[in-house]
Amino acid sequence: MRRVQPGDTVLLVSDKDHRCYIRTVEAGRKLETHRGFIAHDALIGQPIGLRVYTHLGFPYFLLTPTTEELIRYIRRKSQIIFPKDAGYIIMKLGIKPGSSIIEAGMGSGGLCIALATMVGDTGHVFSYEVREDMQQLAVQNLARVNLAGRVTCKLRDITAGFDEVDVDAVFLDVSTPHRFLDQARSALRGGGVLGCIVPTVNQLTEMMEALVTHPGYGFVEASELLLRSFKTLPSRVRPEDQMVGHTGYLIFARAVIQVGYDPDKVMPISNNVAQS
Repeated sequence: MRRVQPGDTVLLVSDKDHRCYIRTVEAGRKLETHRGFIAHDALIGQPIGLRVYTHLGFPYFLLTPTTEELIRYIRRKSQIIFPKDAGYIIMKLGIKPGSSIIEAGMGSGGLCIALATMVGDTGHVFSYEVREDMQQLAVQNLARVNLAGRVTCKLRDITAGFDEVDVDAVFLDVSTPHRFLDQARSALRGGGVLGCIVPTVNQLTEMMEALVTHPGYGFVEASELLLRSFKTLPSRVRPEDQMVGHTGYLIFARAVIQVGYDPDKVMPISNNVAQS
């Protein structure tokens, strides 16, 4: 039976309104809620799945957070990549234990958490961000779930290219991804996967036009994912009144080598365009 140990990341879910708290268990600390506190010392040694109580007697379930929950309840300063998109991105990029991946546009670290979870201890994520405040928050979020050791964070614009080469995948979450195709291709191994997310049709069109004419890419795809949840009361099972609709357009391509094209000689574009 799995029992809580100091340093574990746990999820506490209200038995009444399903309000969630994700915390790293540390001796001597407390979880403060609007229904009383729960001492971390009282959690250590308890089995996962147990119903625990605040000092005022309100119940919470003690669980291990899933990757989806870690992303959904992340501390954020900006919009994150939703779990419905993150799962598909991981599949399309071919991320697995041992993979190396570059992420441009770290944001609050939501996708980075998912990527770092999947690459395991033998893989690595290289994450680039231009905003120091965003990077600091993302680093805190990674440390909070014990994944900081799998990620190298770099605070800089990607116009001059990436430090890494022969990586398995590159993912661009920037406002003008079509301007960084050369930089991404120079970092990718042959057959590696480029992915990006954009919120508007205008950006989608720009990216598609740039990809299909670039000699270093092939097998271009674009898609959009919608998620509809259902009420789970047996007496009235039906779709929820609201759904997670448009969050972004996802674009993927494979790094290829065509006759007359040498990816090792690609030079970064010269115009100084900062990532978002």
